Amino acid sequence: MSLLRSFAVSVSAMTAERYRMDVISANLANANTMRMNGQDPYRRRMVAVMADGSGGVRIQGTLEDASPFRVVHEPGNPYADADGNVFYSNVDAITEMVDMISASRAYEANIQAFNLTKQMLQSALDIGRV
Repeated sequence: MSLLRSFAVSVSAMTAERYRMDVISANLANANTMRMNGQDPYRRRMVAVMADGSGGVRIQGTLEDASPFRVVHEPGNPYADADGNVFYSNVDAITEMVDMISASRAYEANIQAFNLTKQMLQSALDIGRV
């Protein structure tokens, strides 16, 4: 792989990780939504990333988590069902924070790879300078 191609690989990975952080942020923002007026609460989303043919990655899309909603017994809640249960989003804040740290560290690692490649190219140019 050429040094210039490694720039594109790092950029594709940084783009994917930034998108992943955006989706995780949306998940966290909607973690406490509930079923209202017959509409289901927010369903957790996950990013699907696939390798492209050139060594980088591309975002395939976002998937909805099919896990069940969180059920809390709150008979006084105006949105409770006949049994007094309220259905909340299936987002778990702890899982999202762990995913956010993972995405953030992967992003930082790709920045380091990008900068290292830039330094190697600069060193190669300096060799030719007398």
